[in-house]
Amino acid sequence: MGEVHRNMGYCPQFDSIYELLTGREHLELYAVLRGVPEKEVCDVRHTHTHTHTADVQVAEWGIRKLGLLKYSDKSAGSYSGGNMRKLSTAMALIGAPPVVTSQPPAWTLKPGELCGASSTASSERDAPCMEECEALCTRMAIMVNGRFKCLGSVQHLKNRFGDGYTIILRVGGPDADLLPVMKFIESELSGSTLKEKHRNMLQYQLPSSLTSLTHIFSILAHHKEALCIEDYSVTQTTLDQVFVNFAKDQSDDYHSKETSVRRRDVAIEVPPPLSCSPGAAEGGAVRESAM
Repeated sequence: MGEVHRNMGYCPQFDSIYELLTGREHLELYAVLRGVPEKEVCDVRHTHTHTHTADVQVAEWGIRKLGLLKYSDKSAGSYSGGNMRKLSTAMALIGAPPVVTSQPPAWTLKPGELCGASSTASSERDAPCMEECEALCTRMAIMVNGRFKCLGSVQHLKNRFGDGYTIILRVGGPDADLLPVMKFIESELSGSTLKEKHRNMLQYQLPSSLTSLTHIFSILAHHKEALCIEDYSVTQTTLDQVFVNFAKDQSDDYHSKETSVRRRDVAIEVPPPLSCSPGAAEGGAVRESAM
């Protein structure tokens, strides 16, 4: 278990910061606690009287990587929420663990800072925002009822579990007539499903197995003026929609189902005691019912 802990970093949802310590002191402390070897000499020079040990080297790296150089020697209690989040992220990356389990730090980090931190370790994020996952993650997993349902790249999940294409059409004119457009889509793109209808806007879902992007754009471009289509867009199913499709199977009572004890009768053959009479022995073994 100790070996596992040495290969993991953790950035909690709520910052665990000692207000009286500076940012640099936080990182030096965590470097020592993580067992950074003293023999690794630091090449980075700074104005303080710290000895050039490995913990100073790692601390300096974290300060520069997360953009805390300006605040590194100020007490952490005076940091803004964003800088505290940076410090928590830097502490999680101390010792360069191959896996970092983190509550989403992206809410308060700039894109450059977050990408720099993400490139340092394989990061496992429990993120409620699909856009964040799509922008930052190279591999994703979706869990339903405590079990993995899928694992792979963002594009793989879209191709494998997506519903194809989303088509959004906007019909021009003050009193837009949507009926001709609806009849046209039903005839030309059979298998499409009307998902939303608002005033002059129609949204359809179309399985990718039924047609190609070339065909969709071709028929829309040729009939755009005749149907008074102001504009249209065709996009691949978003990661949000993939997640929602899986979330439909989520059940709040799966824990009780998993942990419930199912009673069943088991016949256990119990040999007769040695002191019993031969007649009793011939009567066979005693049958007992057990859980």
